[in-house]
Amino acid sequence: MEVVNSIKFTMPSLSVNESAARAVVSSFLIQTDPTVEELSDIRTAVSEAVTNAVVHAYRGTSGMIELTVKLLRDREIYIRVKDRGCGIPDISQAMEPLFTTAPEEERSGLGFSVMQSFMDKLSVRSAEGKGTTVTMRKRLAPNGN
Repeated sequence: MEVVNSIKFTMPSLSVNESAARAVVSSFLIQTDPTVEELSDIRTAVSEAVTNAVVHAYRGTSGMIELTVKLLRDREIYIRVKDRGCGIPDISQAMEPLFTTAPEEERSGLGFSVMQSFMDKLSVRSAEGKGTTVTMRKRLAPNGN
């Protein structure tokens, strides 16, 4: 993985920081001259990943969320959203559409499905009591397309 440029942004697990994460990613990715659709897709996927960390990782408490964005060779974007929260006991179940651990908050359970639909690759690693890391990758179209 040849990194051309990267940023790391750490924020408290507050719902208001979900929009800050989208803004940071958007601002950083402008240098790649993405299409409006590509930028929208990436912003939505980041929003879902950060929202998952805010809502599910630190239930009733707070913690930090780390957002890393890397521009890789050949216009590929690497994004990692990491928390040190409660972790996910069953990742495959959590990735099922409509599954949610927060029905009382009227959550739709589509976060991972949305991330998968907008990104080329999605990886989720988690350990109970230690946190979750969501890694996403997307290759942008060649410049001028």
